[in-house]
Amino acid sequence: MKYVVVSGGVVSGLGKGVTASSIGLILKSCGFRVTAIKIDPYLNIDAGTMSPIEHGEVFVLDDGGEVDLDLGNYERFMDIKLTSENNITTGKVYKHVLEKERKGDYLGKTVQVVPHITDAIQEWIERAARIPVDGQSGPADVCVIELGGTIGDIESMPFINALGQFSYRVGSENFCLIHVSLVPVLNVVGEQKTKPTQHSVRDLRGLGLSPNILACRSAKPLEDNVKAKLSQFCQVPMENVVTLYDCPNIWHIPLLLKEQKAHEAILRVLNLTGVAKEPALEEWSLMAKMSDKLHVPVRIAVVGKYTELLDSYLSIHKALLHASVARRKKLVIDWISASDLELGAKKENPDAYKAVWKLLKGADGILVPGGFGNRGVQGKILAAKYARENKVPYLGICLGMQLAVIEYARTVLGLSDANSTELDPNTKSPCVVFMPEGSKTHMGGTMRLGSRRTYFQAKDSKSAKLYGNRSFVDERHRHRYEVNPAMVPRLESAGLTFPGKDESGQRMEIVELPNHPFYVGAQFHPEYKSRPGKPSPLFLGLIGAACGELDNVLQQSCQKTAVSRPQSNGKLERVYLKGAAKKPVSVVYSLCS
Repeated sequence: MKYVVVSGGVVSGLGKGVTASSIGLILKSCGFRVTAIKIDPYLNIDAGTMSPIEHGEVFVLDDGGEVDLDLGNYERFMDIKLTSENNITTGKVYKHVLEKERKGDYLGKTVQVVPHITDAIQEWIERAARIPVDGQSGPADVCVIELGGTIGDIESMPFINALGQFSYRVGSENFCLIHVSLVPVLNVVGEQKTKPTQHSVRDLRGLGLSPNILACRSAKPLEDNVKAKLSQFCQVPMENVVTLYDCPNIWHIPLLLKEQKAHEAILRVLNLTGVAKEPALEEWSLMAKMSDKLHVPVRIAVVGKYTELLDSYLSIHKALLHASVARRKKLVIDWISASDLELGAKKENPDAYKAVWKLLKGADGILVPGGFGNRGVQGKILAAKYARENKVPYLGICLGMQLAVIEYARTVLGLSDANSTELDPNTKSPCVVFMPEGSKTHMGGTMRLGSRRTYFQAKDSKSAKLYGNRSFVDERHRHRYEVNPAMVPRLESAGLTFPGKDESGQRMEIVELPNHPFYVGAQFHPEYKSRPGKPSPLFLGLIGAACGELDNVLQQSCQKTAVSRPQSNGKLERVYLKGAAKKPVSVVYSLCS
């Protein structure tokens, strides 16, 4: 097994996740099987209980793991399916070690950070690296490891120490360290400054790790004299100093690495030069350039609770982008804070109230994503009501589906107090109720999580057609409340339909309004499985309806249309996809990572 470690210095948010994903993509295009691990030094067991505003979205895996959003980047770039074992946190490691101590596994030893915690980290890395993630049997050839945080953070110290030991254990020909650092330009001076990177590398060396490659983030390409200076003072060969400068979209990052022969540097360090193929990314380059030329807009209003940090809805953003590019449209997202739609905002901040309603009414489609708690709920309900009454395409996800049901019960059934017991435990018309298998005392890991099967009840529904008239579909979930089965007969008699249910037939998975251009809600999160060249069917339906092409999308989805899908090696593979365009699908990502 070969290991490529990506660390970061100077400041956070430099794009280590995109860098690691791009490296994995290039190595995969060279013919290697690739897996990925994300190390998060925080004490939380996982990301499940963390605020999206503080940490970004919680990405959910097939096995129910609630993980860092970077694992979503890995899955999208490398087209793999990771497990919760691929996300290592300080909390997980300490919990594992302490459980062993309680069982007496250390035979009376004094349990310490070194060697017990550092040994546990190394064992975890080796164990997770052997888990197949690409649908094939056996371990991968290369494992890309991203070390979260910034060099110098106190919580990262055990991991850095463990990686130093690990590099010695596996040997220098099996371990490549890529350090992502910042080369800023001061406006007063106007030159690229290398001192922050020099200091970062010095700190890294002081902790026992020496970088093989420097990946320098900057606004513009590094000048040759700057590369030479970094090479001299950081003791890295000049050809191993690469620039990750600002690009129109992050699909250019793998191309930047290839143009600067970063893959050759990695292959030299790992002694893989003789067995690697030349990465053929011509089609990838074509897709990246095409994405910059899309000009016909499709405007989607995303009405959410956490819109102050767009990473809170990263997978939503990517899924919308995949679908819009598949329909050859330029995606324009209006991020609307749900609270600003409410009547209270009209009094407290009338300008914001007027502005967000203008955005909502100007949108081609409306999406209400998942969330928790009371804040912004009434604004989301108003958005669902506006979409329903004005025939605007609507997609509600998780809470967005539940609120669409509540709005329908209030307006159409006349149940003015209809609500969720999450929001009003004493409601007399509970349209959404707590699931019996959930826990009301523990928050972490107690929701209905991971891949679950949804069975279609009727093939004439839009959602069933979008999924190609399949009898069932597996999608990822993250919720602890559900539509009240006792309310379903009344809702159905009033015109609302539930074309998707779980295996018991008692849990509502999809809701639709038949006499509407596109009014669909899903209890699951379709955004987590959206991929380049293979957009989520429900997102494809929303975008299709928003640009007046839903009939065409449904027709294509119901047929097994052969389309070209970009492979990780940069070539276009002829495959049968559901809901794809007749022409080869060109896929891009936005600048936001």
